[in-house]
Amino acid sequence: MTNIDPITLSVIQAGLQQVCDEMDLTFSRSAFSPVIAEADDRSDGIYDGETGALIAQGEGGLPVFVGTMQFSTMTLIDFIRDGRALPPEDGDVYIVNDPYLGGTHLMDVRFAMPFFYKGELFSWLSNTGHWPDIGGAVPGGFSANATAVEQEGLRLPPVKLVKRGEMDPEIYAIICSNIRIADQRIGDIKAQIAALNVGARQLTRLLDRYGVETVKASIAEWRQRAAQQMRAKIANIPAGTYYGEAWVDSDGVVDEPLKIALTIEKKGEDLYFDFAGSSPPCRGPMNSVIATTYSSVYLAIKHIFPDVPINAGTFEPLHIKEPEGTFLYAKYPRPVSGCAAEVSQRIAEAVFAALVEPLPDIVTAAPAGSSGNFALGGFDPDKDRSYVMYQLSGGGYGGNARQDGLTNGCSTIGISKTQPIEVLEQYYPVLFEEYSLREGSGGAGEFRGGFGINYKVRLERGEAQASFVMDHGRVGPQGATGGMDGGRNSVTVFRNGEAYVPLHLSKDQDIPIAVGDTVAVGTPGGGGFGDPFARDPKRVLNDVRMGYYTIEQARDLFGVCLPEDLSAIDEGATRTLRNAGNAQQASG
Repeated sequence: MTNIDPITLSVIQAGLQQVCDEMDLTFSRSAFSPVIAEADDRSDGIYDGETGALIAQGEGGLPVFVGTMQFSTMTLIDFIRDGRALPPEDGDVYIVNDPYLGGTHLMDVRFAMPFFYKGELFSWLSNTGHWPDIGGAVPGGFSANATAVEQEGLRLPPVKLVKRGEMDPEIYAIICSNIRIADQRIGDIKAQIAALNVGARQLTRLLDRYGVETVKASIAEWRQRAAQQMRAKIANIPAGTYYGEAWVDSDGVVDEPLKIALTIEKKGEDLYFDFAGSSPPCRGPMNSVIATTYSSVYLAIKHIFPDVPINAGTFEPLHIKEPEGTFLYAKYPRPVSGCAAEVSQRIAEAVFAALVEPLPDIVTAAPAGSSGNFALGGFDPDKDRSYVMYQLSGGGYGGNARQDGLTNGCSTIGISKTQPIEVLEQYYPVLFEEYSLREGSGGAGEFRGGFGINYKVRLERGEAQASFVMDHGRVGPQGATGGMDGGRNSVTVFRNGEAYVPLHLSKDQDIPIAVGDTVAVGTPGGGGFGDPFARDPKRVLNDVRMGYYTIEQARDLFGVCLPEDLSAIDEGATRTLRNAGNAQQASG
């Protein structure tokens, strides 16, 4: 413990958090691409100058980037020490997107700036932004059947994009020569750099006010306290071994499901994670790099214990055995485009499935668990330019011991939200014919899962190619403690009036789209929590009145018999409805 008074400690911690939040805000407000400017598919953080350990991350950043940006910064430091990257100077900005070097998939491009204070390296400021295209076989980078990482796009080791405050024109030219819509990338690049500059300016002000030694002592204290808080939470879990599993639809190449098998052992005040028994490395792009696998465990635990502050100390009680020999430890040249957006969420689902047994009051049933990655690339004749539209979508959250799941929530891995359809229609030659709640998709339970959405988008001009990397098309998000699974993901492409469903259900690429053709997607609902026949009949009646379930579903899923004329039911009739449902269940 230090002698810093609690008020100063709290103010400095809040100040570091504010630095990251301002970087997040600057990044989104300055970015060109809707996926960053509107969907907030980005993150910013501060990392230790010597070790790369996480100091603070913006509250509006994607949780999946918490661990990966720490690993990426650590890798950059190792590269500098080994002479594989140039040493840092004031005003430099490194760029890297190599997934095997502490990353996710190639579209998540990371920038790192060495932050010097009074001539000494104090920390690293880093951010990650999802670029709508990074080259590769298909527009948007989500190649559903890539068999090598080279097919997924341009792969960059840590190199200096900015040297002493000036962008390197040669590095920039190499990037632009290997990606689509290169003329539109400068807006996102400048936004990413601007966010780091804002962070440097605000961090300088914080250090000017409190001094280096006080801030360093506060960082060390907060790291220790985060570890203590996490251990205090873990102490509430009964000692023992818990098992959970989750399934990926397929790898996009071989039409067979991939298994995530997870054993969690609670010993003392620490948790030990072992993925032995998971599927081996796969041919298609659903392999996960080790940084993403680690980060997926971290974010799942943070979902369960949300009030523990985020820094490197948060992860100290979490011990993950490296899953060698499985698809959760991808090595070059395994393709990985689906790792951050999809596999990461299946890993989190396995964590939830394992810990709902010892923590039924705080762990939920499985959420939708898919980012719904949909990329449309083509040429707009009216604007005389090429485009790549990337859309992510929400789904239902799982029910829990106290309430129903949220409808159309963000994905498990972050707070990224669907871009407004009006913005997408303004930027790209498309028209959304439908955007609606997906009735019936919430898994039945005493507390049902939230609902996914339906959307249908039509191409208005030119020609295009559609690609999908989604999941939960084969099996819906799993229910908990007797609850039923949520509704499955669905994709249907209507070409010349004929319906086409991908062989792999949720994954396909390069589907040609002409004017008037449409793409219809239904996102998963959340899993239900608890016995559906224990659901309050009043809640079932309200669900039916709202159109969430049909009268037939109310009877079959919840055991509540409703007449065709719902207006005839008064408050006193719900007990009769439940009794009728129970009698029907018994007779069945």
